[in-house]
Amino acid sequence: MTGRVITVAQQKGGAGKTTLAVNLATALLRQGRHVALLDTDPQGSLGRWFMTRRASLSDVGVDFSTSSAWGVSYEVEKLRRQVDVVIVDTPPKVDSDLRPALREADVILVPIAASLMDLWATEGVLDLARREGKRPKLVLNRVRGRTRLDAEVRAAAAALEGDLLPATLAHRVIYAETLGQGLGVVEARRSPAVAEVEALLLAVMAAAEASDAA
Repeated sequence: MTGRVITVAQQKGGAGKTTLAVNLATALLRQGRHVALLDTDPQGSLGRWFMTRRASLSDVGVDFSTSSAWGVSYEVEKLRRQVDVVIVDTPPKVDSDLRPALREADVILVPIAASLMDLWATEGVLDLARREGKRPKLVLNRVRGRTRLDAEVRAAAAALEGDLLPATLAHRVIYAETLGQGLGVVEARRSPAVAEVEALLLAVMAAAEASDAA
């Protein structure tokens, strides 16, 4: 069986694409899965995380590759024969270059930072995904619970052409701290963030299994 492909996409920069990619990858490693990260973002944030990890750990644990937007299909085809899960991080833009990464995905994750501006930026990704016959999974990131804005964003996200996952990531400093250390939160000190990432991974892999069955 070939590996599953998770593509993380969002038009607005700073929404948390790399945070999702890194934390899902390290949570999968903790389960004993073989994971590959594919960075198609010229900004290279995922690559910098990987190099930091490589400098500090004797066993990096994950495979890492880069690709141009149009080289995604070839790279994914190669990687999914070698690993259990391929996670693709994409540039913060929405144009035809993004379509190969969406096309190859078993699950498309769209992080939405808890603001209406991030929500508005999501529409372009959803439109491209629809053209590829895919229904993305929406993930609320940097959530500040029990606020009016949080409630507004949740309600608006639920109305979009995507499935709003019940698992969310709260606004916690540990996500930025561990990213800068080449780690995921599951590899750091005990934190409520660990349970958040584990719940998100459970939801994402359930979506991947549903995609297999479809």
